[in-house]
Amino acid sequence: MIKRNPAFQALKAGYLFPEIASRRKAFEVSHPEAKIISLGIGNTTEPLTPHISSAMADYSRFLSTREGYSGYGDEQGLKALRSKIAETLYAGTADESEIFISDGAKCDIGRIQLLFGADVGVAVQDPAYPVYVDGSVIIGAASSVSAKAEPCAKSCSETSTGAHTGYAGIVYMPCTAENGFFPDLSVVPENSLIYFCSPNNPTGAVATKEQLKKLVDCALQKGCVIIFDAAYSAFIRDDSLPKSIYEVEGARRCAIEINSFSKPAGFTGVRLGWSVVPKTLVYEDGTPVINDWNRIMTTVFNGASNIAQRGGLAALDETGLKEMRSLTDFYLENARLIKACLQGGNFNSMGVRIYGADNAPYVWAQFPGKKSWHVFDEILKQCRTLTTPGSGFGPSGESFIRFSAFGSRSNIQEACTRLSSFAL
Repeated sequence: MIKRNPAFQALKAGYLFPEIASRRKAFEVSHPEAKIISLGIGNTTEPLTPHISSAMADYSRFLSTREGYSGYGDEQGLKALRSKIAETLYAGTADESEIFISDGAKCDIGRIQLLFGADVGVAVQDPAYPVYVDGSVIIGAASSVSAKAEPCAKSCSETSTGAHTGYAGIVYMPCTAENGFFPDLSVVPENSLIYFCSPNNPTGAVATKEQLKKLVDCALQKGCVIIFDAAYSAFIRDDSLPKSIYEVEGARRCAIEINSFSKPAGFTGVRLGWSVVPKTLVYEDGTPVINDWNRIMTTVFNGASNIAQRGGLAALDETGLKEMRSLTDFYLENARLIKACLQGGNFNSMGVRIYGADNAPYVWAQFPGKKSWHVFDEILKQCRTLTTPGSGFGPSGESFIRFSAFGSRSNIQEACTRLSSFAL
């Protein structure tokens, strides 16, 4: 019989969000009367906006006609959409031919290590979105240091450089309040992948241009490639903060950028994203990375939905951009309400420290001296409110809770009312 891929044996027990779902289900079984409000998973809740939705509906109807029907499209994506992304979002820092349309940022991040194989080193922000680490393990770029009873990486080793790591082959770069949620880059191994997310999920922190310049300089000096996750860039309201890594000089020689329509356009279920691979990014032997990414996208991917891509085109015209701005403003106001709630009442007496929310749809709250899963369980029990335990994002997330601003206004207001009486 065929043996199991050993990379799956190396994975720590449980992916974060299924574990949260499991705990929610268990609570609902024992408390069937409870109405649980979710401030946990970052899933959009508001309906698709009229202009964007109409564009997809119209194209869908057009597909039912002889002249309008289309089958397979280009695996790299609709040329008009690639051109519109380059023109609207990159303003000369990326060319249409360097943009690849996909079924979402998470999917691209999961595929990206096919470019580099199992022998590459990996450095991730700590805390970090779980797919950076789990995707690296699945491809074979890491092996388990120790078995875990829970899906949080709370039992981690420490390297001689002080970087925490839950897997051999993966360096965790602690991002804490003490360092402004920007890591010590001296721990980054040479010739490695650097996973970096700004605005950050889960902390809500946004890197400044000066900080990203340090990241780019580090990558160029050490021969690294940055995988820059910009999926929340549409939430940035401070004009001094960069929305793309390519706003930084030198980034086109060391960075791949991943982005998505999921959060700004409400496409979490529609599925549409893109990656940017500059022609100037090359391997050690001088081969352009874009050649291999094109091969991957034309071999293991068959192109994003034609209907979804028409929605993406509509999202980037004048009306669509206004609708996306309105939608992201809505979620940012939710984040403001949550942050204000957590800055008052019993939270002050508990010494809770609040971060994020200003340019991102997440509030990152530290409960000093408490375990994340314990706080998660207490909030669920006392407030009938679902959150995300920070330890599920990495060792430096311990004692933190992530509050998601994705929810209806009435649910956000009700959750704030419930949280106002929370006590540990």
